Amino acid sequence: MAFAQTGSIKGKVLDETNAPLPGAAVTIDGTTIGATTDGNGNYTITGVKTGNVTVTAKFLGYVALKKAVTVGNTAVEVNFSLKPDNQNLNEVVVVGYGTQKKKDLTGSVTSISAKDFNQGPVTTPEQLITGKVSGVQITSNSGAPGSGSTIRIRGGASLTGSNDPLIVVDGIPLSNNGISGVSNPLSLINPDDIESYNILKDASATAIFGSRASNGVIIITTKKGKDGKLHIDFDSKSSLSKVTKEVSVLSADQFRTAVKAQSPGQASLLGTANTDWQSLIYRPAYTYDNNLSITGGIKGLPYRLSVGYLDQDGIVKTDNLKRTTVAFNISHDFLHNSLKVDLNLKGSHTLSHFAAGAIGNAIAFDPTQPVYSNDKSKYGGYFEWLDGSGNPNTLAPRNPVGLLNQQDAQGRATRGIGTLNVNYTFPFLKELQFNATVGGDLSDGKGYTFIPASAASNFAQGGSYSHYFSELYTYNTDYYLKYTKDFKEIKSHLDLQAGYSYQYFNSYYRTFQGYKADKTTPVGSAASPSYGQYYIESPFARLNYAFNEKYLLTATIRDDRSSRFSELHRNGYFPSVAFAWRAKEESFLKGVDFLSDLKLKAGYGITGQQDGGDYFPYLAVYEPSNTAAQYQFGSTFVNTLRSDRYNANLKWESTATTNLALDYGLFNGRVNGTIEFYNKKTKDLLIYTPIPAGTNLSNYILANIGNLTTKGVDFNINVIAVATKDINWKLGYNLSLNKRKITNISLTSDPNQTIAVTGIPGGVGNTIGLYKAGQSPSAFYVYQQVYDQNGLPLEGVYVDRNKNGSSSDDKYLYKQSEPKAFMGFNSDFSYKQWNLGFSARANLGNYLYNAQSAANGAYAGLKFSGYLGNLPSSVLQTQFQQYQLYSDYYVENASFVRMDYATLGYTFHIKGTHNLRASFNVNNVFVITKYKGLDPEVNGGVDNNFYPRPRVYTLGLNLSL
Repeated sequence: MAFAQTGSIKGKVLDETNAPLPGAAVTIDGTTIGATTDGNGNYTITGVKTGNVTVTAKFLGYVALKKAVTVGNTAVEVNFSLKPDNQNLNEVVVVGYGTQKKKDLTGSVTSISAKDFNQGPVTTPEQLITGKVSGVQITSNSGAPGSGSTIRIRGGASLTGSNDPLIVVDGIPLSNNGISGVSNPLSLINPDDIESYNILKDASATAIFGSRASNGVIIITTKKGKDGKLHIDFDSKSSLSKVTKEVSVLSADQFRTAVKAQSPGQASLLGTANTDWQSLIYRPAYTYDNNLSITGGIKGLPYRLSVGYLDQDGIVKTDNLKRTTVAFNISHDFLHNSLKVDLNLKGSHTLSHFAAGAIGNAIAFDPTQPVYSNDKSKYGGYFEWLDGSGNPNTLAPRNPVGLLNQQDAQGRATRGIGTLNVNYTFPFLKELQFNATVGGDLSDGKGYTFIPASAASNFAQGGSYSHYFSELYTYNTDYYLKYTKDFKEIKSHLDLQAGYSYQYFNSYYRTFQGYKADKTTPVGSAASPSYGQYYIESPFARLNYAFNEKYLLTATIRDDRSSRFSELHRNGYFPSVAFAWRAKEESFLKGVDFLSDLKLKAGYGITGQQDGGDYFPYLAVYEPSNTAAQYQFGSTFVNTLRSDRYNANLKWESTATTNLALDYGLFNGRVNGTIEFYNKKTKDLLIYTPIPAGTNLSNYILANIGNLTTKGVDFNINVIAVATKDINWKLGYNLSLNKRKITNISLTSDPNQTIAVTGIPGGVGNTIGLYKAGQSPSAFYVYQQVYDQNGLPLEGVYVDRNKNGSSSDDKYLYKQSEPKAFMGFNSDFSYKQWNLGFSARANLGNYLYNAQSAANGAYAGLKFSGYLGNLPSSVLQTQFQQYQLYSDYYVENASFVRMDYATLGYTFHIKGTHNLRASFNVNNVFVITKYKGLDPEVNGGVDNNFYPRPRVYTLGLNLSL
């Protein structure tokens, strides 16, 4: 019987100063054999097969070192001297029109690569980085399939204009305009194709993008091909989604008791059923997400091809999204690597089935009524409230089950994004490069809503049919020259860049509506088509200068010329300047061993905003009047051409930002992070403001009248808590403090000028918000509720705040919907082939107006003629007889802690594969909050008929060949 001979390896692992490195991992390549150094840096590995082997020494913060040795019957001594790893600082970060090393950045830029993305059933791109970046708040708009998210970087910089950041994909700025047939334009991009995010937060980093960058910039880089052998990656996820909570309403028994006590005249309308309408519209929902990619290279021609298919059911019955995506990238070097060409193509197609209206009707429908009526011949056999003529009562809620099953609402959307990038290095002057990027973003959307004549909805009109479509096109070209030169004799590095950008937007929308279910008989006139187009052309320049690799300067300038403004105000100039000091490189800090990085940064810049009005808000745009509307001149009736409202003096919103920051690294990079202080001042806000009658063609006009300030702090820390041969544990935490305040809201700087905002249900024209100088733009404008000795609200009794003997004019600005602080925390722990991770978020100091309770929370809702509607259970506590829409009782604390996901995975090492990984994920694990409504995280501050975010359980499999 023969036995394999073994030997041993021993030695020391030292740092660059010959000090021992305890806890360093020393392993034999291709095996699971290894050891960890002791407190003196010593290690011993036994049981090593004799012969030639490769030994690797690793220690966090140092460059791994390999040595080839021959193992015999006696111990072999192998010592290692490791050097600090500056890879993190040398990491290349994508910025506007180019890249920079992380160590040379002077602005506020955060980079997140694929290995740090959120896990689980991520179906839209923004979900990959939710909770990962300080100062960036990402809130999903609902739990519906493919629903979008509201993204805010440092709170946004406008009041009525767009607060969405500019999103750039492979060099192409995406349009924020909606695409018909899909609820979220970003859902048309496959998250599995994304390689990295770079988030530009302050003006010194974003000013190079000019007028589109006042709300920050998110640069998305997709995965590219790699030269080498063929690599196949297959990823499959299967998910189950479940409802976690329903709106609290009266049960059937509670409802009967309430009707008999509060509205006995309506008691004859009560039924005998006990129906939980919400449970009837919800279901366990399944999602299947499969992605396949092929990467390789043929004779220096790297490529990547990927296809993806998503089939996602919503938790509301009939709700579904199907998405197919294709992405292709190929690149090549020509002319002895002087010319580099990169082509990126992406395409997607979605088919959506929408379940509109079911949630609100399920909350409001009488729980004592059955799903089906005794008369199966009418209205699909569903129970409906009828009027005296036996027709559906148009004021009553609709049967939610019938609404789901009888309404067919579908949307289709197709999108294509393509970019061609060319980079040429002049052979006679290696320091000079020319770069050109040409690209386009084309989308086509269409959809329809059909309700049959037999349905209760639109019964009087014989059913209904409407359809719509849109076409959007964006064309973009960027050209720039870049000169890079090292001047070693004066210890200087210079980077000069100058270029020109042109972007053209074109859109076309049309809706055909008002048809009966036969799809041919019109009930009203078709809506007029909507055309839109504008362009921006922009020369720009940037200077980067570094002295002695310690003192850094960046300056940019951009001149935007937008067709949305008149010649007088068409140009907007957006400069920036930033300084950085790499203090760690100073001689007096060289000997501070625990400090691995210390950089101080200061920046100032101006960015702009043009979104907020029409495409030509400065021009008198005429269109024909309705053919049925004519003016009489004597005995003649004529149609007229009437101009829309306009303002020839409109100009850019502009935001000036000051940013102070400190980047730090400790213990060879095991602890690192940033703390930043910022102050943003926006002037010339674009706001619709009232004007004297007869001075224009409307009572309101878009004008530059407001000012807004935003101040805040961003902090983040990343910790590598454990890094050994078998165990690794990384932790991350970020905190953001943000305060927005209106400083002016009138043309005359009148401190008492106000603008009512934020509509609420319960009547026409009701609002719950108010813009006023000195106040938060998200504050609630309400009455101060008076409570009895038991802490219950007294109906109609409010505090007389101005002491005039009446509370009817005593509304006040109370709390705010924007959080005063928000934070994220994530953990990634691995043991050998196991990994366990989670990500959590918290919002603090934010409040919500519970419109669901306020608009329905009174016994007056039981007294409508001819039908009954359910009430929120809050009425049992308040005992309100009439609606108290403006009581601050309904403004509730919505602070929360939410665990977004938890994941457990195992990686199998199988011969012939790079890896096979199996994982189990739970998304929306739990929420801790005092809020009484369905979910504390609702955009806009008003909670009304919110589509619940489900809890999602996912099994995943990833195979790499």
